[in-house]
Amino acid sequence: MATEFKGVFPVNEMDFTIDKASETARSSTPSYVTIADMESASVAIDTGVETWNPLEAKGWQRALATAKSITISMSGKRNVGDPGNDYVASKAWTNGQACNTTYKISFPNGDTLEVPCVIQVKSLAGADSTNVAPLEFDLVSDGKPKYTASASTSSTDESGTVNSETGSN
Repeated sequence: MATEFKGVFPVNEMDFTIDKASETARSSTPSYVTIADMESASVAIDTGVETWNPLEAKGWQRALATAKSITISMSGKRNVGDPGNDYVASKAWTNGQACNTTYKISFPNGDTLEVPCVIQVKSLAGADSTNVAPLEFDLVSDGKPKYTASASTSSTDESGTVNSETGSN
């Protein structure tokens, strides 16, 4: 049985993995691997909001969230020979569906987030002569993610899958 998790946690207790099985497009049988030597991960969620000013609102604006996207920005060191690091770095030289994959974040409480994405390599070499070569990239969402609540955080159904439209199980 999973232990219930409560409280704050350091970012290094989150597991960031990428589907290496996706060599030319998204894989139907994912093979998630860690990307070695990453030092930071930033999760950005963007909400597209349309606003309008109807006459009956007497000058007050209305708004509706109409779109979402997630971008994970990661930076660290280029580690030649690590399967995850090599996989991401290889996408610097490809275009189209060859850059598509899926990433997965596992949270300390057991929840997971799987997001279809496009790998956008931003830096994989260069710096001062005494620096270790960098690897910096964005994982830009490409479609609807799947958020799965762990058994310890899911209270309304056995599947643990959270409906990303309503935010509930």
